[in-house]
Amino acid sequence: MKTSISAFAFVISAHVYSGPAIAADMPASLIETPMFQPSVTSNELPPIHKRIPENPSIVELSGKSKSLGRHGGDLRLLMGRAKDVRQMVVYGYSRLVAYNEKFEIVPDILEKLDVMEGRIFTLHLRKGHRWSDGHPFTAEDFRYWWEDMATNKDISKLGPPQSMLVKGEAPKFEVLNETTVRYSWSKPNPDLLPRLAGAAPLYIYRPAHFLKKFHAKYQKAEVLDDMVKKSKRRSWVVLHYRNDRQYRNDNPEMPSLQPWIQTTKPPAKRFIFERNPYYYRIDSKGRQLPYIDQVTMTVASAKLIPAKAGSGDTDLQARGVSLKNFPFLKQAEKRNNYNMRLWPTAKGSQMALFPNLNHKDPVWRELFRDVRFRRALSMAIDRKQISKLIYFQQAAPVGNTVLEESPLYKEEYGKRWSQFDLKKANALLDAVGLTKRDSYGIRQLPNGQPLEISFETAGEELEQTDILQLITDSWKAIGVKLFRRNGKFFATVSLPA
Repeated sequence: MKTSISAFAFVISAHVYSGPAIAADMPASLIETPMFQPSVTSNELPPIHKRIPENPSIVELSGKSKSLGRHGGDLRLLMGRAKDVRQMVVYGYSRLVAYNEKFEIVPDILEKLDVMEGRIFTLHLRKGHRWSDGHPFTAEDFRYWWEDMATNKDISKLGPPQSMLVKGEAPKFEVLNETTVRYSWSKPNPDLLPRLAGAAPLYIYRPAHFLKKFHAKYQKAEVLDDMVKKSKRRSWVVLHYRNDRQYRNDNPEMPSLQPWIQTTKPPAKRFIFERNPYYYRIDSKGRQLPYIDQVTMTVASAKLIPAKAGSGDTDLQARGVSLKNFPFLKQAEKRNNYNMRLWPTAKGSQMALFPNLNHKDPVWRELFRDVRFRRALSMAIDRKQISKLIYFQQAAPVGNTVLEESPLYKEEYGKRWSQFDLKKANALLDAVGLTKRDSYGIRQLPNGQPLEISFETAGEELEQTDILQLITDSWKAIGVKLFRRNGKFFATVSLPA
């Protein structure tokens, strides 16, 4: 079996597929998952046709390889921290609505979504959909979150999340039936769907049957007090919160809708995720997804992950490796039987510098807010040189904007003020009024101080340090100095055009 290592972004193949469905017809028959066959035979689990929704999400694989996967096998991953168990929620990417390959938001966990005037959202669940423990996933899970959590003053002292408010207005929440809920605002809410589809999504539902036992409204006071004491928490609210972290994925007891379920209680160095027997997706031949039975995540030192990946200690690796590891990983590709792939990142810029527009010093604040100054700094960055020396010419030398695949992309956004031109940059700084220089050629502020910009960075990534050194050299040519302490940049900046 060949493994995959990515130097840039998450790699996913047909055999681990669990992404948003592409519409397909219901297969004529369903294929029982071999891993679950013994449990089905012994009546510990219902058969597949009773585990999936009446109208499951059916995946028709697309792209260069349209071959379907096969059930079984384990997948090994390496992560730098125990908290990275949350990455399985990102990799599994099960969301109420999700982005497809064209960056369109489509129903995923939901069977259907109706949006009227951008302000009335009707969510239709799949009949028969169940949590990983077999309990029905219904409108009650949405009601519980809204009435008993989001608007409960004990649990949410600040009220509902900002994405659920439109100019301070909370939605009208309605349960229309067991599988249909509605949120209505008087004005459009453009933030809701992107937040539901995000990598770290807004969860507007909870496993109510599981969390009610930790809630003062539903649990007997004496029982709840006893649980609080045994857990050594300060209150039932803290106990409820500790059992409710869906995205953190650190509570094996909490039911889930994800393709793989966390089974290891932290702290640990090795985490096991097993397939969800009630997962709502199937492929076009009737196999319940995901294909892989088990995912093993081993926590290793971040510095050792590239070496471990290159020696075959992982089956799929994206985190902990970067383009700087490409030469080493490429050399070991054939020797250790893996595929080295370069995938684009989903962010507009691999690195960006953000000036402090709210600087407490009025001189600096006025200067950073002057668009000519920011444009000059941007034009004094040699992006082609950075791409050549740092990214093996794999990075596009453009400004920080959305990806080219995005419907919001415009070519001029990436090119604006991103062309390396020291002459124009110097002219812009002169126009700002920064014409005086000291004996070292560094420009002077109106108050006579040298134009020295300090940057804040964690300093953990050599990539950042190398890029900032290149920028230091090119900015010096326009009379701007980057301030460093003990050989390390102790400050970070982004230069929006």
